Amino acid sequence: MLHKLLEDKKLILASNSPRRKQFLTDLGLSFEVKPSNADESYPENLIHSQITDYIAKAKADFFIDLAENEIVITSDTLVWNNGIILGKPENKEQAFQIIKSLSNKTHEVISSVCLKSKHKTHLFNAITFVTFSELTEEEIWYYIENYKPFDKAGAYGIQEWIGLIGVKEIKGSYTNVVGLPMEKLYHELIEFLQ
Repeated sequence: MLHKLLEDKKLILASNSPRRKQFLTDLGLSFEVKPSNADESYPENLIHSQITDYIAKAKADFFIDLAENEIVITSDTLVWNNGIILGKPENKEQAFQIIKSLSNKTHEVISSVCLKSKHKTHLFNAITFVTFSELTEEEIWYYIENYKPFDKAGAYGIQEWIGLIGVKEIKGSYTNVVGLPMEKLYHELIEFLQ
C-alpha cells in the first residue's frame, strides 16, 4: 500500500493549488509544498496532451538536486475545447466568453503529472470529457460575480456552483477536472515506488 512505500520518503508537491493540496491531504499523505518556478511556455507546434506533458515535465526538471528519499509531484491542467486551449481568464468579460463557449457542449480537461526522484522520472496524463447543459447569460454572470473563477483554467471550478447546476455529464476522472487525477496518481505512485 502507498503509505507503507512512502514511510521513509519525503513527498514534495510542486503546486500552490489549494485543491491539489487538499487531495493529497484527503489521501492521508504527508507532504511539503515547494512550487516549481519553471518557465511554463511551450513550443507552438504542440497540441492537446503534448502541452500538459511538456509543462509538467518542465516543472519536474526544475528540481535538479533531489535527495535520495525525495519524490516530487508536478502537474499541469488545461481545458481543450474545439482545438483551442482555454486558459485562466484575465477579467470578467473573458471569463464570460470562455464559459459561454462551453455552454451546451462537451470539452476535454487534460492533466499531466510528472513523478520525479533522484534516479528516475515518470510522466502520465488523464483526459476527462465534460458536458455542460445550456447556461443562461444570467447564470454565467451570477457564477463569475460570486465565485470569481480567475485562477481556473476554463474559467470554472466543477466543484463550485456552476458544476452543480451546469454539468450534465462527465466521462473520466472527476478529480482530474478539479486538478489532479487522484485514482491514477495513487496507482502510478505505487508503481513508481516499487
